Amino acid sequence: MKEKTLGTPSPKNFNLMVLGQIISILGSALLRFALSLYVLDTTGSESLFATMFAVSNIPLLLAPLGGAIADRFNRRNLMVIFDFTSCAIVLFFILLMNWGRISVLLVGIVMVLLSVVSALYTPAVTASIPLLVEKQKLEGANGVVQAVQSLSAVAAPVLGGILYGIVDFPTVVAVSCILFFLSAVMEIFIKIPFEARQWTGRIIPTITSDMKEGFIYVIKQRFIRKVSIIAVLLNLILVPYFLVGAPIVLRVTMESSDTLYGIGMGFINFSTILGALSIGFFAKKMRLKTLHRWLFVCALMMVLIAVSLMPFMLGMGYYPSFILFMLGAVPIAASMTIISIYIITKVQKVTPNQNLGKVMAIMTAVAQCAAPLGQILYGVIFEKWSTQIFIPTFFAGIVTLLLGILTWQLLKREEEKS
Repeated sequence: MKEKTLGTPSPKNFNLMVLGQIISILGSALLRFALSLYVLDTTGSESLFATMFAVSNIPLLLAPLGGAIADRFNRRNLMVIFDFTSCAIVLFFILLMNWGRISVLLVGIVMVLLSVVSALYTPAVTASIPLLVEKQKLEGANGVVQAVQSLSAVAAPVLGGILYGIVDFPTVVAVSCILFFLSAVMEIFIKIPFEARQWTGRIIPTITSDMKEGFIYVIKQRFIRKVSIIAVLLNLILVPYFLVGAPIVLRVTMESSDTLYGIGMGFINFSTILGALSIGFFAKKMRLKTLHRWLFVCALMMVLIAVSLMPFMLGMGYYPSFILFMLGAVPIAASMTIISIYIITKVQKVTPNQNLGKVMAIMTAVAQCAAPLGQILYGVIFEKWSTQIFIPTFFAGIVTLLLGILTWQLLKREEEKS
């Protein structure tokens, strides 16, 4: 039986979803920050802290399962259920704290459970965006959602640090629990078009079959396969450099003070938000067959960064190399966000609604798998070339140039689809 669709997309529903996202993501990021800091303060073990953080990210590989679920059930209801589930997990954690049963193991379990919920929650949001906005406004809508995620990630450590310093740990946890609850209540009022699909069997076999169908669809669709390759390589080459390389460059190579380190990383993080918010402007001028030009510019900026790390630049004093580094890093960080959102939007436009959740989730999971590999690679390379960081940076610029050439070859015959 089919549910009645809602007709023309309403800005009200999209705005409600964005507001719910702000509250939910802020609650999640705030809690992850507080739990991580608690483990670090309690154990004093940096390795345990890093291990728990890494393990808590493993459930993100469940995104394809979340995509299959998002294509089978009402996506609004899924958002509400997942936020209430997060609220319940945190509430149970609070009760255990009051009973004096808190432990590092318990914190780790909570982080993993919340990561599982997040992996299932995100595809429902991503697949809902094309149903809530008009097609010509899709790039801007994706940009807003991406900006919300980036802004929450930046704001959570600041807000978490303030709360953690002013009030006690249980209070920070309670605040995140309230945020999850508020987000779930707000999402109840969102109206997302939903058309029920016929079930061919029991839930588990059907969902498993849907996941298989999603992987086959991604592999068979030439355009989606091409942009997936680009997304993976982007997450392997450029994204890890700024997650791992930028902190090392600013803190170790340039020996930045706490203030300038914060300013440098703040500029880079803010540029991703700026890139997300400006996609609506750039999307009007962007074309698939010229997407490689953005990567060529990124390659040029990587060379600029390499120059800022050369001995003669570092010998001129701190500020010249710092300013030159930021002049290269900020445009790249903004460009990566713009390219990612542009690719996501193009895939959304060509993917049928019944496959949208699965396809977006698979692309996300594959790209997220590439990022940690790149981080490990850069960590090893930067350790080996610790006194000559400009060499691997220059090499990264060459690889980015090659990625641009590959992108040109893959997309030069692709037609634009409005």
